[in-house]
Parts: sequence; structure tokens; C-alpha cells
Amino acid sequence: MSTVLRISQQPEADELLGRSPLADLVGMLLDQQVPMEWAFAGPYTITQRVGGDDLDAHQIAAYDPEAFASLLSAKPAVHRYPGSMAKRVQQLCQYLVEHYDGDASAVWRDVATGQELLARLNELPGFGKQKSQIFLALLGKQLGVKPKGWREAAGAYGDAGAYRSAADITGPESLAKVRAFKQAAKQAAKKAAE
Repeated sequence: MSTVLRISQQPEADELLGRSPLADLVGMLLDQQVPMEWAFAGPYTITQRVGGDDLDAHQIAAYDPEAFASLLSAKPAVHRYPGSMAKRVQQLCQYLVEHYDGDASAVWRDVATGQELLARLNELPGFGKQKSQIFLALLGKQLGVKPKGWREAAGAYGDAGAYRSAADITGPESLAKVRAFKQAAKQAAKKAAE
């Protein structure tokens, strides 16, 4: 796989996302409580710190937990909560090693339907329904993984022409549209709660 992604807005980080299924999963995992670009740049930062040109699920799964947490905590930190996210990244990699021999793309390779893929994503540590649907939309919209019924399984995130999530970011313009959508949704939720 070698696709051009522009989610992190950093050429080196986006290049890694375009060729590394594990980087995509880790970026999605990190995408909470930090800006999307920061989350999706995280896999590149981790790659640089462990020394290599890609993430390796076996290496991360076997890493000493304290050392891995320190790696993510070094300035600039990979996430606002580097210690807890280090633990989650290791849990994800351990799951991939145990269930997919460390091959992240095996999560979606050979799935017949969007629902089957959604179920597999939901089983990943740190992936709830919303995160799984966003990642499913990213796979379909930008990475060419389109099992039957993928848009329906991705829910509103699968809608064509939508600007709701990381799945819809292809550059600075679409990032601004996704930000505007999220801001409007936040405002509407706040209003509804009053």
C-alpha cells in the first residue's frame, strides 16, 4: 500500500501513514483529546524514537512498558496523556501480534462485508464504535478498502462528500471543513444541554 494521505499536515508523517497500516491504526487510536494532526503525526514520532522507518507491532508489544511510556513522554510528547496512550498503543500491538501475527492490514484484508470489518475493528483495544466507524470510513474513502456495505457500516462517517472526521481530511481545506463541522456539532450539543 502506498497512498498519499494528508491527515497530519506533515509530509514525513503523512508519507508514513500512506504506506503503513499500523501507523494508520496507531494514529486513529491516538485521535482523542488532541488535535487530529497531532494524533496522526504520533506514529511518525514513535517511529523516529524507536529507530526505524516503520512501526513494528512485535517490537512495540515486547517493549518495556516504562521505557515505552518514557519514549512517548519525551518532549515534544506524542500525546497530551503520553503514559496512558503508551499503554494503549502497546495493548493494540499486543492484540495484533496475538490475533494477526502483528500484521495490521490483516484486520481488513479478505473481509467480505463492512459489518464484518466493523466487528473486527470494534474488537481492537481502544477502538469503540465511533472510532471504528471513523477508521472504516478512512479505509474506504482514502485507502481503497471497500468491502460490500462499507459506507453503511461506517454510518454517517461513510457519507460521500461529508466533512466529519479524519476520514475526510485530504489537505488544509478539508481539515478546516472538518474542524468547522466539529465546532458546529459541539455548539449544537451545548445548546441542547441547556
